[in-house]
Amino acid sequence: MAKVLVTMPDEFLNKVDGLADSERLSRSELIRTALKNYMRKLSKNQIENASRNAEILEDILG
Repeated sequence: MAKVLVTMPDEFLNKVDGLADSERLSRSELIRTALKNYMRKLSKNQIENASRNAEILEDILG
């Protein structure tokens, strides 16, 4: 597994660590989970946008 160095403000890191503790996850697992969820959300939004665009194109072309 690759390691990545990420820079963030101390205050934000403290919030990340607090959330990780409350979820009983490691910092790394919390960040991996957050990024996976973000990527899923982006994919879902892209699909919804493509569907909307297809509907608009259908309306235009009749």
